[in-house]
Amino acid sequence: MATLDQKSPNVLLQSLCCRITGKSEAEVAHQFQYAVRVIGSNYAPTIERDEFLVSEKIKKELLKQRREADAALFSELHRKLQTQSVLKHRWSVLYLLLSLSEDPRKPSSRVGNYGALFAQALPRDAHSTPFYCTRPQSLALSYGERSAGLSSTVGTSGISSLGVYTLNGPTPTPQSLLSGQPPPSAGGAVQPLGSRLAWTLPVSCSSSSALNPPATRPPLAPPATSARVVHLRRDGEVSEATLVRDILYVFQGIDGKFIKMSSQDNCYKIDTKVVLCKSLRDTSSRLAELGWLHNKVRKYTDARSLDRAFGLVGQSFCAALHLELKEYYRLLSVLHSQLQVEDEQGVSVCTESSLTLRRLLVWMYDPKVRLKTLAALVDFCQGRKGGELASAVHSYGKTGDPQMRALVQHILSLVSHPILNFLYRWIYDGELEDTYHEFFVASDPNVKADRLWHDKYSLRKSMIPSFFTMDQALKVLLIGKSINFLHQVCHDRTPPGKITPASNSADTPKDAAELLSDLEGAFQEKIDAAYFDTSKYLLDVLNRNYLLLEHLQAMRRYLLLGQGDFIRHLMDLLKPELARPATTLYQHNLTGILETAVRATNAQFDNAEILKRLDVRLLEVSPGDTGWDVFSLDYHVDGPISTVFTRECMAHYLRAFNFLWRAKRMEYILTDIWKGQMCNAKLLKTMPELSGVLHQCHILASEMVHFIHQMQYYVTFEVLECSWDELWNKVQQAQDLDHIIAAHEVFLDTIISRCLLDSSSRSLLSQLRAIFDQIIEFQSAQDALYRSALEELSLRLQYEERKRQREEEGQWGVTAEQEAEEKKRIQEFQETIPKMRSQLRILTHFYQSIVQQFLVLLMTSSDESLRFLSFRLDFNEHYRAKEPRLRASLGATRNRRLSNI
Repeated sequence: MATLDQKSPNVLLQSLCCRITGKSEAEVAHQFQYAVRVIGSNYAPTIERDEFLVSEKIKKELLKQRREADAALFSELHRKLQTQSVLKHRWSVLYLLLSLSEDPRKPSSRVGNYGALFAQALPRDAHSTPFYCTRPQSLALSYGERSAGLSSTVGTSGISSLGVYTLNGPTPTPQSLLSGQPPPSAGGAVQPLGSRLAWTLPVSCSSSSALNPPATRPPLAPPATSARVVHLRRDGEVSEATLVRDILYVFQGIDGKFIKMSSQDNCYKIDTKVVLCKSLRDTSSRLAELGWLHNKVRKYTDARSLDRAFGLVGQSFCAALHLELKEYYRLLSVLHSQLQVEDEQGVSVCTESSLTLRRLLVWMYDPKVRLKTLAALVDFCQGRKGGELASAVHSYGKTGDPQMRALVQHILSLVSHPILNFLYRWIYDGELEDTYHEFFVASDPNVKADRLWHDKYSLRKSMIPSFFTMDQALKVLLIGKSINFLHQVCHDRTPPGKITPASNSADTPKDAAELLSDLEGAFQEKIDAAYFDTSKYLLDVLNRNYLLLEHLQAMRRYLLLGQGDFIRHLMDLLKPELARPATTLYQHNLTGILETAVRATNAQFDNAEILKRLDVRLLEVSPGDTGWDVFSLDYHVDGPISTVFTRECMAHYLRAFNFLWRAKRMEYILTDIWKGQMCNAKLLKTMPELSGVLHQCHILASEMVHFIHQMQYYVTFEVLECSWDELWNKVQQAQDLDHIIAAHEVFLDTIISRCLLDSSSRSLLSQLRAIFDQIIEFQSAQDALYRSALEELSLRLQYEERKRQREEEGQWGVTAEQEAEEKKRIQEFQETIPKMRSQLRILTHFYQSIVQQFLVLLMTSSDESLRFLSFRLDFNEHYRAKEPRLRASLGATRNRRLSNI
């Protein structure tokens, strides 16, 4: 053991490779290099670290294998494990178990293995890994080293090996040009893709000999190493054959002997010292542009292929560019093979050869156009990733050139494949595996379950591909959000496959291409089907298991005072308690009164689930407040229904209840005032000196009753009932939970606005509260008047009763002293009547002035219903005759209406 500890990790790793393979150290060199690369990589799972999602995957796998009992047992064991603190990294253990359960022989359907889809048509290097592929260190990169290697090796055509590269890494330098090694795909097991991209080239020799040259054919040597290669004319001018050979190197981005890259001008140039005619120089410069275009595309792929932050969509884009470069390299391989055949046969390039600069110019026209398209696309996609990158590729395909459009569409099918896989996992499983933030649905893991619907998932608008509409993106967001809401908030364990049947996903880029070609047909049908099925199931669960509609009706009955018998009886029971100072109230006493009111009215027949949520709430107490000022009903919401009845919504309900409760109290007070007037009218007929004061009380009370009745009619019927009817119709027609939430918010906003509770109606609300205060003062003044009058009436009746008794006894009814005392008391009472009359006159004046100001504000309101309310409040123009501003407002409003007509 001590000796093992002293060994380096490399030695231990090599020993492990030998032990597993049963080979010697020399024979396991390739396996050892691969193991070092895997251990040194920073692989990470491409899924979110969510314990819930992993446990759901395990149960789903068990259900797929028809092991329902094991799935139930696993669910129970996982629930018990969550209650224990033994394991700190439960997610890691569950993910390990899930990974171990996967069959390594079965191809994975995860989005992360997208590279395998492209590699099916290509050979793969033994040392490559999914994300890392380094350039072989043994390659000679200088021109001299290349020439030395080329002159001393014998193998297949150098340029033909350029097609061998790793899709998920940078394109390697053509190996056989540099070292002459045979390509790994020499067996010919992989079908070429040249027929698809149609990189065609007419050659004089047979296609079989050009594409598959014999292994003994000598490779092409650079001009510096072979006397046959460099052809100089007698005047020192470079021959066309030499330029052809240089051009073939330039096509690959490699400097030739005479044509080299100028870093200053950023282009390939022929050395000015070289003697060359103008026509050959111009033709060579035009051909050398392909090398510059190749370098531009190659530089982009090399830089991005190793960048894991570029994401799966970016890697797909790089893979698409690799495929195009591979076809380009295949063409160069054919050219090189043709040149090599002619060298062996001794063909003179100048006279008999099929490879001339002019022919190359013609043959390379289509490849040049394709490379130009790729280079322009690379420039256009700089700095983009994910859905934004797909949008850039899609927008670049809007061209009238059919060949360019076909090329861009092919690239788009490869680029959009990971996005479609993201989409299908989201809408059918509710899983969001977006490690590099490429998908247009974003998730915030810090949001708690109670805010899942509103805050956890959102749209990244910049990542919405341009070939998706905003309506489609919103539906996609809603589908996955509904699935996660069902699982995490509603605790519904129904598998997603039973909610909506999963459609065939885009397993290959070809499937993605077919889907993209019919975005308004088959794709739209898939989105709509998943949307309707998921949303309908979610609404059924909320209505069936959580009584969403019943809770909505309970809000209307209790917090918006729709249950009339209950509210009236509750006021009768609470009147003695709420008349006391607010600081002397106790919530448990009020809760008992609330339960009594429920048992004594039709509210007792409501669902027990609803009644147990109804409670009493005391607001913050201010100095001088009574119980009427701080009392409020409350309704407790939790679980899934709190998604509809949020804290903001409940705050709106509380404000509406306080306003309606205060208005209901005014109606209750005026009812008591009317009762007092009716009961005391006959009793006080014997006191004619009070007739004027009582008449004044009756007139003022009638004004107040008319005002409150019109306000109650407006609030009850024009605001609450109309808004409730609209809300109920929208809820019945809602297709998803967002529709219900939006309709509910509009309902509350309408109530807050039309009940004068919004910020724009503060002046109206303050005037209305002042009117309510005048009604309370009038009640106090009338109660004091009746109390004083009834006390005087009682004394007068007692005086007459004593007088009658004394007369029956045969005595004088009253003495002079008693009579004088009685007259003095009556005179003192009569002297208080003018004071009462003046108090009522002042109260009437204040009340009417406040009502007039209120009417002026109503007439200038932008809400038409409030302007009509002012007409009803002053139907006989009683206030208009007293207030000049009101007359001006009415006239201006009338003229404005006439001008509009």
